Amino acid sequence: MRPRRDGGQAQELVDAFGRLLPQLSSTAKPLGYEAVDRMVRCDGNTVLVARTSDEIVGTLTLVLLPLPSGLRARVEDVVVDSAARGQGVAGLLTQEALRIAREARARTVDLTSRPDRAAANRLYERLGFHARQSTVYRFAIDG
Repeated sequence: MRPRRDGGQAQELVDAFGRLLPQLSSTAKPLGYEAVDRMVRCDGNTVLVARTSDEIVGTLTLVLLPLPSGLRARVEDVVVDSAARGQGVAGLLTQEALRIAREARARTVDLTSRPDRAAANRLYERLGFHARQSTVYRFAIDG
């Protein structure tokens, strides 16, 4: 979904992230129009949304990374509204991300998931993801 300057789709997406991000991360800062616009306009990002007839109930961001080792993909920030969980929304979003990555000819698709997200981890394993023996390092940039 690309936001329109008329604010229709953009405002819906801003509102959806306002509801959904706190369910994913207690430290995520709210996204305004400019942040959403930058995110969806980034050539490497594909922002997928799942919706009912009334509202967006889930999002997933697929990031395509052209690297020296080949095109790689990452699934980031998968979140489904608590009221819509258990209905297959995350699975559909992830399957669509995998389809897009295959179509783009990515070599691999990576994602991270906390160990306490048992249902999500079972889903990823059912979809064919395998846990890797790797250590994730993070450098926090203030600001």
